[in-house]
Amino acid sequence: MNWNPKFRKCETVSVKALLAAASLLLFSTAALAQDCKPKIADSLLIKPGHLVMATSPTLPPMAYADQQGVLKGLRIELGYEIAKRLCLKPEYISTEYATMVPGLQGGRWDMINAGLFVTAERRKILFMIPYENLAISISTAVGASNPITKVDDLAGKAVSTDIGGYAERKIKELNEDFKKRGLTPMTINLFDNYATVYQALRAGQVQAAVSIDPVAKQYQDRGEFTHALSGMYPTPGSLSFGNKDVAEAVSAALKEMKADGSLEKLMASYGVGMAPGDLSVLGPEG
Repeated sequence: MNWNPKFRKCETVSVKALLAAASLLLFSTAALAQDCKPKIADSLLIKPGHLVMATSPTLPPMAYADQQGVLKGLRIELGYEIAKRLCLKPEYISTEYATMVPGLQGGRWDMINAGLFVTAERRKILFMIPYENLAISISTAVGASNPITKVDDLAGKAVSTDIGGYAERKIKELNEDFKKRGLTPMTINLFDNYATVYQALRAGQVQAAVSIDPVAKQYQDRGEFTHALSGMYPTPGSLSFGNKDVAEAVSAALKEMKADGSLEKLMASYGVGMAPGDLSVLGPEG
């Protein structure tokens, strides 16, 4: 124990200074919280003061749950930042894709944060903000003896992809094109999710895995597979809404993020490109 009176005096002053600084910080934080007024009226929200978002945490790195059940990924981070800029508390509800639009129409959530593709049919009933560019990728084993460097190299190969997804539809369209051009068609193996799609590649059941750009990038970053082809058949994914005013408020937050560079920085960190357009709302009236 230090019994030096001079030292103890200095120590006391330091503690007082720290307490004063902490009090100032708490006061400043409280003041900021009071200054942050929600930018969407409570009457327009499912839960006053909250932005309730539907997501499907089954697609790392876009949206997934870690071993502790904590939601993570590009879409999750984006939702948190949007809620912050709107002075609302973020709240996620995990659900299946099939329930998202009915749930929105039934008043269960304010926003679908799952990258729904923009289609003419959906624009008849939803307000949509295209923001992410989803494209198909091809992954191969590291050091593959027969590397894939162009799309036609897939002819005659056994490939794996997820059932019912965008990748399945596009790879089947490509197969029809191969047949029309006299190329040997691919053997397409379908699996329930990307984990098993890549397990098939790991086990040597197929020569290539077909996924989307951020998924393929994640596997390459881990050193597990080679990201052989990317950027195939890009299509915009969106944030989707049932209420135009809510959509317009989120659009303004996204435009703000684009202006300060944070949106592009976030998406680039996940290997996802920006969709064409200015982040405006598309929908029944647009």
